[in-house]
Amino acid sequence: MRSNRATVRAGVSMAATLPMIAGALALGIPAAHAADSPARDVLKGTKPLWATAKADKGATPDGARVKARVYLAGQDPAGLAAYAKAVSDPGSPLYGKYLSGKKAQARFGATRAQVAAVTSWLKSAGLTVTAVTPHYVAVSGDVAAAEKAFGTQLHDFAKGSKTYRAPARTASVPAALKGAVLTVTGLDNAPHKANHDDQLPPPDAVFKNSGPFSSYYGSNTATTLPDAYGQKVPYAIKGYTGKQLRAAYGAGTYTGKNVRIAITDAYASPTIAYDAGTYAKKHGDAAWRTGQLHQVLPKNYTKTKECGAAGWYGEETLDVEAVHAVAPGADVTYVGAASCYDDDLLDSLSKIVDNHLADIVSNSWGDIEANQTPDLAAAYDQVFQLGAVQGIGFYFSSGDNGDEVANTGTKQVDTPANSAWVTAVGGTSLAVGKGDSYLWETGWGTEKASLSADGKSWTNFPGTFTSGAGGGTSKTVPQPYYQKGVVPDSLAKANSADGNRVVPDIAAIADPNTGLLVGQTQTFPDGTEQYSEYRIGGTSLAAPVIAAVQALAQEARGGKALGFANPAIYAKYGKKGVFHDVTDSPTGSGLAVARIDFVNGLDASGGLATSVRSLGKDSSLSAVKGYDDVTGVGSPANGYVQSFRRR
Repeated sequence: MRSNRATVRAGVSMAATLPMIAGALALGIPAAHAADSPARDVLKGTKPLWATAKADKGATPDGARVKARVYLAGQDPAGLAAYAKAVSDPGSPLYGKYLSGKKAQARFGATRAQVAAVTSWLKSAGLTVTAVTPHYVAVSGDVAAAEKAFGTQLHDFAKGSKTYRAPARTASVPAALKGAVLTVTGLDNAPHKANHDDQLPPPDAVFKNSGPFSSYYGSNTATTLPDAYGQKVPYAIKGYTGKQLRAAYGAGTYTGKNVRIAITDAYASPTIAYDAGTYAKKHGDAAWRTGQLHQVLPKNYTKTKECGAAGWYGEETLDVEAVHAVAPGADVTYVGAASCYDDDLLDSLSKIVDNHLADIVSNSWGDIEANQTPDLAAAYDQVFQLGAVQGIGFYFSSGDNGDEVANTGTKQVDTPANSAWVTAVGGTSLAVGKGDSYLWETGWGTEKASLSADGKSWTNFPGTFTSGAGGGTSKTVPQPYYQKGVVPDSLAKANSADGNRVVPDIAAIADPNTGLLVGQTQTFPDGTEQYSEYRIGGTSLAAPVIAAVQALAQEARGGKALGFANPAIYAKYGKKGVFHDVTDSPTGSGLAVARIDFVNGLDASGGLATSVRSLGKDSSLSAVKGYDDVTGVGSPANGYVQSFRRR
């Protein structure tokens, strides 16, 4: 799973290789099962698309080891989806009538009899049960036992230049268990070759910005550099602060007091408390209260090298500092996953739902939709639905590679942001002017051109696409009801006449050229670890900013949870003063900023690189008047938080 954090090093998202991960189902019932024979019930989506006859390398040896999770469907999956929809819809008589965790589990969770039946079946096949949770039964065993349990042969298949194990046909369960099993994961092992390490690495190498900078948009013009779009352009922002973002998004006097926000990422920064406290003090944010920042962490960490664990420290730092900067009164709980793999990320989300650790959950990670599998999609959506019935809303960054063509060669959206059960957060370039005044926003999309050798022009201006907010039309998720009538048919029906989910839903600051200043302990060349600051962006910034704004809105609502917010967000579309309608040309002319960067990321000893970054150039995606696939319904305006006040 990659994090959607864009740094100023290259203006692109950092990435970590991950397994095929969750897709998303339509707003409705989890994956349906169909009987392939009177004796078996098929678990759709458990055979990956790459496991073709042409790629088949033969049977996996019987003695090879398998680790799998059998996810439990619960006693009423259709009822869970229906209730989650009803409590989230402002037009429903059940709107806001959330259930407690105990009542949700009693009404929709798996029964003891179902768990016992699933456990007994797995043991009878020769598998060892290693864990039982409210969501799944984990097992391990050899291939022969797994084949017996799931009614399929496991073969080795070529996938690219490597070979992985996968079911030769769709897995199934005994007909007697029909309705008890949602899906099974782990039968394929691409690319689950884990490197276990219980110790986290030290912070990444230091990174600093060079400057010159602008303290607010347009405060420092690059008079000695060539024109862009017929005029001199300002230097990039040094990094906005909480005071500027609160003003831009209409925080007013609200702080998120008594609202609980959770943040999920992989791993955990060992210096987060110090860094967050130091940053708040330096930039005028309210000091963290004792007990205001919590961490819920796993006993052990895995795949630290494979996932680039130290790179996730900056992700957590950004998320925590951004949330506190915009909602300084909110209670923040960081829930770290043991790795960047789906099973571990799902465990983190489940901890939040099972223990109701927060009402608002910010998630700055994702993968491409082409890597989604229906089995994990069902598992993710079940957690989102269980959260919705309890009044918990999930916010996911939409990605940092625009339409993904430059990154993958295929136009697609990211996941889990494509789930119909989450709020997908897109990105903007934000101009905050003198006196913290909101000037404008564009859809985040950057094209970069470097200074020519003679210093008189920009080479191949406006240059090449480097990064931008993810968005577009899903190829797998049907259109949810709340998008109908708002999302244009040209987007909704781009891949199907029946319509599909379009991403994102809402947007906020993401462009690293107009990003947030963050403070983090980093490793310097002499080996010392020191606190330092740098500018950062990405939809990894947009997601916690929107989560914080939602905390302000919940406070304005008298503390009543907003829950799954999409139906309410779309219901407010078109109302005066609620959203900034973000477009790519807010000033009527081209927009750009100048950047001078340290080549080595630390100091001028390695030379300087001068470039111009054009704004509002998001691959094939466009921010236009009305709903669009870069910014959704737009960004929160001054009236957004107030629109949630009880009347």
